[in-house]
Amino acid sequence: MPTIGIVAGEASGDLLGSHLIRALKKQRPDLRFVGIAGPKMIAEGAETLFPMEQLSVRGYVEVLRHLPGLLKIRRQLTQYFLDQRPDVFIGIDAPDFNFTLERELKQQGIPTIHYVSPSIWAWRRGKIKKIKQAVSHMLALFPFEPEIYQQAGIPVSYVGHPLADLLPMNPDMQKVREELKLPQHGLVVAMLPGSRQSEVQQLADLYIKTAKLIAAERPGVQFLVPLITRETRLIFEHAIYKNQAQALPIQIMFGHAHRAMEAADVVIVASGTATLEAALIKRPMVITYRMPGLSWQILKRMKYLPYVGLPNVLAGRFVVPELLQHDAVPEKLAATTLQLADDKAKREDIQAEFHRIHTILQQNTEEKAAQAVLSFIK
Repeated sequence: MPTIGIVAGEASGDLLGSHLIRALKKQRPDLRFVGIAGPKMIAEGAETLFPMEQLSVRGYVEVLRHLPGLLKIRRQLTQYFLDQRPDVFIGIDAPDFNFTLERELKQQGIPTIHYVSPSIWAWRRGKIKKIKQAVSHMLALFPFEPEIYQQAGIPVSYVGHPLADLLPMNPDMQKVREELKLPQHGLVVAMLPGSRQSEVQQLADLYIKTAKLIAAERPGVQFLVPLITRETRLIFEHAIYKNQAQALPIQIMFGHAHRAMEAADVVIVASGTATLEAALIKRPMVITYRMPGLSWQILKRMKYLPYVGLPNVLAGRFVVPELLQHDAVPEKLAATTLQLADDKAKREDIQAEFHRIHTILQQNTEEKAAQAVLSFIK
């Protein structure tokens, strides 16, 4: 049975991996997938050797704390794949973990595909030589990435972003509000504090204090907070209690982030893949993020671009505001959110730019990625 080694490190990679597995199985039902997989990939038939959550660590300080365990997993995985010798290995994102694994496998003659170019255009330009040692073929999600790899002599395919294929070009706000039993004309703010427990711990107090300020200015406002795990929900609920905000009109949703964003006038969102999702749903947003101080200092020194949010990177300008670290305070976040909610011309400009980005990223990604992978299968 032809075997594909595959490793995803977090929820966004699990989503990409599940779509890729499904597309590959349509053409080759006999394929076996084994490595590290999340629930969506497992549902498509992938076998996981370790829980994916063990790789879901962000920030330099946090990675150092978990480093011994991560290194042990990587050693065991490397040995497993060298013994079993899959036809091809696919590393989905998680570059710090996957590139070393890929380099070891490539050196031993196992082809390696990396799905999702790391942000070398933002702060990792010095990594291109290491990437060349590790990767047989790069799958790039964004249109400005292939040129970087072509110049370095790394085979690359631009496959677009699968979310651009999945999400509708013109979402129906009114329909979703009706389904969620929300007022058709009142202000609705979606708040997405991230998928990791560490992110929600960093941002929950900020979001709740911001919601308090917005509610004081706009009676009748509704807040939607989609959280994907029981643990993140408990963290957020504890923050509501701690901030004595039980009276706030906050609806915590178990998942359903896309529906929350579709129903919202404005989205407050942690930097990451969710910013791209909000852009593809054509929602004005305020991007905000906090991380431990040392991690922030290290990241700031490596930064090449003036923005971190994917919508701004793709537009090449500040389409939506970013309030990061020391600027991420309730007063600024509430004021910026309300300014966006009130500025119709600004919202229309944002939506037009997001429509343009959606069109560029819509590339039938699953099919293109699957074809690149199948070229390595005998």
